[in-house]
Amino acid sequence: MLRYVLKRFLTAIPTLFLIVTISFFLMRVAPGGPFNQEKGLNPVIKANLERQFHLDEPLVMQYLYYLNDLLHGNLGPSYNLPEFTVNELFAKGLPISIQLGATALFLALVFGSLMGIAAALRQNKSADYAVIATATAGSTIPSFVIAPLIQLAFGLGLKWLPVGGWGDGAFINKVGPVLTLMLPQLAIVARLMRGSMIESLRSHHIRTVRALGLSDYAVIIRHALRGALLPIISYAGPAAAALITGSIIVETIFAIPGVGRYFVEAALNRDYTLVMGTVVVIAIFTILFNLIVDLLYAVVDPRVSYD
Repeated sequence: MLRYVLKRFLTAIPTLFLIVTISFFLMRVAPGGPFNQEKGLNPVIKANLERQFHLDEPLVMQYLYYLNDLLHGNLGPSYNLPEFTVNELFAKGLPISIQLGATALFLALVFGSLMGIAAALRQNKSADYAVIATATAGSTIPSFVIAPLIQLAFGLGLKWLPVGGWGDGAFINKVGPVLTLMLPQLAIVARLMRGSMIESLRSHHIRTVRALGLSDYAVIIRHALRGALLPIISYAGPAAAALITGSIIVETIFAIPGVGRYFVEAALNRDYTLVMGTVVVIAIFTILFNLIVDLLYAVVDPRVSYD
């Protein structure tokens, strides 16, 4: 197992390098620049700024400068927020995005799995139809529709929740964003669990354990559920990376100071280092969670071994 983990980490290095390289050159060849957005900027001041950040040098040299900073853990300064570095922005915004994303994913996995199991055990009955209808609605209604509806209903209407803002991390300020992030994921998890549980219950080894006289609880929890969890684990890896690194729409609508809002502002203002920092963080989370998913396969399914 340890050898497999080390091997995956070694293969992750060229993967991350390739992502950084492609993203860097795609950002730089796009029209515009971080200081072209400023109207009426003095050409001398603009030239000094470009010289300060090495933007006046050849593209290859800029790339080598960035790689050198990245190897030292330095994501560089923010071009459009000069009072902050990218590291400082992420140190402030990433914990907020992690709180919202992790909470939403945990609730979606728990309640979505319970809904899927209930639908699979009552296939073609009213409970099954209710779960399918709920999951279909949740997966088709986009976040930019769910968020304003929550603000209108629970914020402006019932006045149970604040319309937006972080409020220094108060619980009530997290409810709206977490619900918005959770509902689409809950719908997807419920549909995945329903399908995989039905397939698992119809498998040959489940028929065998039923023939041996095991209780329904033992059949479902100890045997069928383990096989049904594999698609959920596969989906949870990329979903965790996407949610934990922040949702652009949700953080913008609810005015949450997470990394998602920084990415939008950086892309609009051609803030190269902030965009690249976001890409690096998302890539690291994606690689890490995919590794965790592979390791969980061996825990859940005894047929999988990495020794």
